Amino acid sequence: MAMLWKFMRVAKYSKTALSSKVKVRGIPTHSRHSSSKSVPSDFTATAPCSNTVELLGKSYPQDDYSNVTEKILSKVGKNLHNRKHHPLWLIKEQVKEHFYKHYLGRRGTPLFSVYDGLSPVVTVQQNFDSLLIPQNHASRRKEDNYYLNRDHMLRAHTSAHQWDLIHSGLDAFLAVGDVYRRDTIDNTHYPVFHQMEGVRLFSCHELFSSIKDGEGLQLFEQGHRTAHKQECHTMEAVRLVEFNLKQVLTKLMTHIFGDGLQVRWVDCYFPFTHPSFEMEINFQGEWMEVLGCGVMEQQLVNSAGAQDKIGWAFGLGLERLAMILYDIPDIRLFWSEDERFLKQFIGPHIWQKIKFQPLSRYPPLINDISFWLPSETYSQNDFYDLVRTIGGDLIEKVVLLDEFAHPKMKKVSHCYRIIYRHPERTLTQDEVHRIHQAIEESAVRELGVEGRF
Repeated sequence: MAMLWKFMRVAKYSKTALSSKVKVRGIPTHSRHSSSKSVPSDFTATAPCSNTVELLGKSYPQDDYSNVTEKILSKVGKNLHNRKHHPLWLIKEQVKEHFYKHYLGRRGTPLFSVYDGLSPVVTVQQNFDSLLIPQNHASRRKEDNYYLNRDHMLRAHTSAHQWDLIHSGLDAFLAVGDVYRRDTIDNTHYPVFHQMEGVRLFSCHELFSSIKDGEGLQLFEQGHRTAHKQECHTMEAVRLVEFNLKQVLTKLMTHIFGDGLQVRWVDCYFPFTHPSFEMEINFQGEWMEVLGCGVMEQQLVNSAGAQDKIGWAFGLGLERLAMILYDIPDIRLFWSEDERFLKQFIGPHIWQKIKFQPLSRYPPLINDISFWLPSETYSQNDFYDLVRTIGGDLIEKVVLLDEFAHPKMKKVSHCYRIIYRHPERTLTQDEVHRIHQAIEESAVRELGVEGRF
């Protein structure tokens, strides 16, 4: 869901055809199983010259905002969430089946339509402007996103499709896809992960029809904006939408993880969605955040053409759920082609109980790197991206060990520890040395640091 950047509406099903302005590569589903027109898995991205990037059959001119790497481009089109028997596919199918079974329209058809083949290339307008994110907001920074150029990027969240899908006439939908963010490096963070967006809009009748004496209740008023409601929403409408949202998500998590699951809600404050929450579940004695959600910003709903409706939205990370449910310890494993990993998730049905059996635990190799920072323009995410580009999935974790400011030189030094470990074989000192040396050389050349190697 937009603005819930961590590892993270119920109405009559609309049969309105998608607007020609909506570039939808998936097909809305009306039956028990959705179909999609996904990007081919054998996709290859190329940069034929220094001025353009060829991606999904289109050419994008590069400019001063272009920062997407070939390593990241190679992930586009893999569509792990659509790969049958993959753990991310299993989670997606479980959520879909739950919504198909429990939320039906008047004619018995699924209330929610599913889009799992939408292109990951979006405009900056879709990813930020349509969600009312200000021009100067920190979430737009190059340090945190992958830009093809100033106008196009790899989506940072599936919320990038909210406006288009609502504008096409949809009141209830799930959007699933790969999202891209520049981030830290450890066993729970990866520059590509998979997200599911849920949206539901209510008319006045749909929200209040089951409320005693609800005929006089209204969705909107001319009030004041508070931390508990938006300026135009009535308190009654906000509370009912909030109650419905929490009820829907609690049922979903209980369905996935079983009865007796403990759930708690953590209030969040975001300037564009009121009220908003993060859901945490207690799994094996530990509280873990699994999704973010909230009452939708009415200005977004209005601009998309649904002025007479109020809604909620949620965003959940498929990797987060799969890691908890199947006890998968390292997010890099989702990209493994090792049959010892993939075969563990093949079963007769999507609800089969599976506990991941670890592959042989190969020993880590550890190297440190220290350098003087060039200026205030240095970003840690630039360094992490460089390390990922060179080392790929051999990099298990990068930790900032020390930050030192020299009082006389007026310079700042960073020392990072890089942990190398291949999930499927033992690394040699020689190959790690070559990678580490390449990281050192590239940091000097591309980031302008002064090495202390």
